[in-house]
Amino acid sequence: MERRDIVVVAASTGGLEALKQLFGALPRDMPATVFAVMHIGAHPSILPAILQSTCDLPVRHACDGEVFAQSTIYIAPPDRHLLLFDGKTLLSNGPKENFTRPAADPLFRSAAVLHGRRVIGVVLTGDLDDGAAGLKAVRACGGYAIVQDPTDCRSPSMPINALRATTADVVAPIAELGAAIVNALEPTMNSPQPRNQTDALVAETEDRMIRTGNIELAELEAIGARSALTCPDCGGVIWRIGSGFPLRYRCHTGHAFSAVSLEDEQRRQSENAIWQAIRGKEERIFLANELLEQGKQVRNDVSDLVARIATLEDAKASVMRILQDCLADNATCGTGEAERR
Repeated sequence: MERRDIVVVAASTGGLEALKQLFGALPRDMPATVFAVMHIGAHPSILPAILQSTCDLPVRHACDGEVFAQSTIYIAPPDRHLLLFDGKTLLSNGPKENFTRPAADPLFRSAAVLHGRRVIGVVLTGDLDDGAAGLKAVRACGGYAIVQDPTDCRSPSMPINALRATTADVVAPIAELGAAIVNALEPTMNSPQPRNQTDALVAETEDRMIRTGNIELAELEAIGARSALTCPDCGGVIWRIGSGFPLRYRCHTGHAFSAVSLEDEQRRQSENAIWQAIRGKEERIFLANELLEQGKQVRNDVSDLVARIATLEDAKASVMRILQDCLADNATCGTGEAERR
């Protein structure tokens, strides 16, 4: 029976401590390679050095085109998606997924498509739902799924959404996940996870898109349906991808996002637009007041300016009420903005 020897890990908010504990529990001679994504954005990162301090396995940033080695942990570097292909690590500066780069879904998909039943997918603490679609792809291609117990997480959203997306083979606290990974490496006599051809086809198509950067409209039409929504990143048409949970979208330039991350971004953009409207009203009021003072000095008729200022003040008050409603909605729904910046 084929041995599992490819481990992919996703983490975000609260992920540093979770990764330190997880990797610290892995043996030095573990017969597998580990690839991990933590949402770190484009900022310089010393994450491998931090993790190395508690881990027996060598930890380093992945390099583009590097043949990966067993018993090693590769971390996605800042501002690059980490992909696997032909026994090598590939780094992509392609479009963001779930409004972040690196993102977990591209890594999980590429591992699932290339290595199938050899893959163990692990989703840890984090906001929103990056990794949910990726773990679904791992299961669709016959892989093994491990999820941190949501009650054990600093931020349970990623594990909760992963469990909504697919069935997990193990759900456990972080303290038990190292042993769970080691146990999953051993071949078993149990029937392997059956391959879901529909979800696997979606994963294969999306992996090819991000790996090659070549997105054909016919391919998008084959795995999705055009929606009435537009891409928040580029303004292009977006397609609803696949079926079932999580509800996902992708545009023709490659930006991809779940409904959860899309809604979060829509809230952010709506709030920004309202603040811009308020600023615009305030600037018009300021200019009208300056014109009013000038008019008084030269004794011009300023009644129209007085009326204009009153109208602008009323309009600003209306926009402020809209802003309060928007802020109340954001507070109720919560956002994942902090972890993407």
